[in-house]
Amino acid sequence: MSEATPAFRDHLVRVLEWDDAHVTFDRAIEGIPAGQRGARPSGFEHSPWQLLEHIRIAQEDILDFCVNPAYAHAMRWPDDYWPRDPAPPGPQAWTDSLASYARAREAIKRLAHEVADLTAPVPTGTATQTYLRAILLTADHTAYHVGQIVALRRALNLWPPA
Repeated sequence: MSEATPAFRDHLVRVLEWDDAHVTFDRAIEGIPAGQRGARPSGFEHSPWQLLEHIRIAQEDILDFCVNPAYAHAMRWPDDYWPRDPAPPGPQAWTDSLASYARAREAIKRLAHEVADLTAPVPTGTATQTYLRAILLTADHTAYHVGQIVALRRALNLWPPA
């Protein structure tokens, strides 16, 4: 896809945050009260904090994989991708995680526009680990966990956001 049209690239960027078929990450996470960020109602494995951090960590790892020619997959699954504690270590951690997520999402959007060939393998990837795959993987992974956040918020009587 070295010949990807600007319209295709714009559409690819939109997939990272569209609300055509489901709630966006921003809407799903919006307004969760500080006292509920570590809550895990019965039947739920993760808290809002754990889901937010997991999405952020995975997205940043995918971004690093795409842009770092010295990338080495050193993280262990699942330990390094999920926070152990259901609650944020402090109020600033929530804010910092949201800001970090937003920065990485913007960087992935820039990749969609700036990478010359979206079907080229990322620097340390295999032939099938392309920039296009990484962008779609990011969108798919986030959407999956956004659904979990909405279900969790419903169980906590926090949906829809006020």
